[in-house]
Amino acid sequence: MSRTKTGFVRRRHHNKIRKMVKGQFGSRGTLWKRSNEAMLKSLFYSYRDRKQRARRLRELWIIRINAAARLNGLSYSKLIHGLKSAGVELDRKVLADIAVRDAATFTKLSALAQSKL
Repeated sequence: MSRTKTGFVRRRHHNKIRKMVKGQFGSRGTLWKRSNEAMLKSLFYSYRDRKQRARRLRELWIIRINAAARLNGLSYSKLIHGLKSAGVELDRKVLADIAVRDAATFTKLSALAQSKL
């Protein structure tokens, strides 16, 4: 039986990886071994940073809600507790958007939360 070499299959795989790291600094974009390391690292970082982005956005929403709540005489925790007691099912993203864009509606929500405390 004759020997089969990898041939174009390996080259195709290498080129696919190199295409993913195109534009990296130095040998990370040209040499196969460095390209593979760079690609793996970048995939790890992108997964990690998607989680961190979600965390940072939630922090921002909470800061905005707290600032608006304090203008209406409540703390963040009391506002959230009052809204849960009132049965209002708005998440923090929507509450933060209301706080920034529509102060009158947020004032009504704050009054509702305060009445349920």
